[in-house]
Amino acid sequence: MRVIPAIDIMGGSVVRLVKGDPANKVVYGSDPAEMARKWEALGADMLHVVDLDAALGTGNNDEAISKITAAVKIPVQRAGGIRSYDSAKEALEKSARIVIGTMAYSDKESVRKLAKKYPGRIVVSIDQVDGNVMVKGWKESSGVKVSDALAQFLEMGIEEFLLTSVERDGTLQGPDVTTLAAAVASKARIIASGGISSVEDTIRVKSIGCSAVILGKAMYDGKISIEKVKAVA
Repeated sequence: MRVIPAIDIMGGSVVRLVKGDPANKVVYGSDPAEMARKWEALGADMLHVVDLDAALGTGNNDEAISKITAAVKIPVQRAGGIRSYDSAKEALEKSARIVIGTMAYSDKESVRKLAKKYPGRIVVSIDQVDGNVMVKGWKESSGVKVSDALAQFLEMGIEEFLLTSVERDGTLQGPDVTTLAAAVASKARIIASGGISSVEDTIRVKSIGCSAVILGKAMYDGKISIEKVKAVA
């Protein structure tokens, strides 16, 4: 199981939101590239870099993300605001992988084309509340169930999914193991995100077969370390 620290960027700074709410944020640093080097040095397998401004439609952090990719040797997985085929292609020129959310549910044909052209480099985000997929920065329901989304995108050639429990993200309440286990049972590769607060949580997501785990608030608050998670991953 890969260990993937998240670097969420808003206004050029590293932040964490609670349940995706921009009004409820904590700033952890003003230099995302420095943070990236820190997590790489501690043993991260990959970085999950999220442009929150792009996701929310309030701007972008392209310069900060370019500095991150230049600063580290490990792969960078970029997410946030990638909502067209052209923007996906552009992001893939600068990152090892991309995560698409809103676009995946509104432009299925582009998903098929991307999956075919960039095999293994496209991750579909499944941000869920009570089993329903949320889009547009977690602000709207897509009307699609998690199980249906997995089936549709697997058929399109998508191999891996970022499954986030919106209600648990940034809360340290522990992962939504029930939803994660059901997703793994569909034969999809699942990156677990949302609520991871302890080494025990990472052991739980590994035991149900998740391919990777995203570390966020608990890591930034010092409640969990990359080194300890790597030891059990």
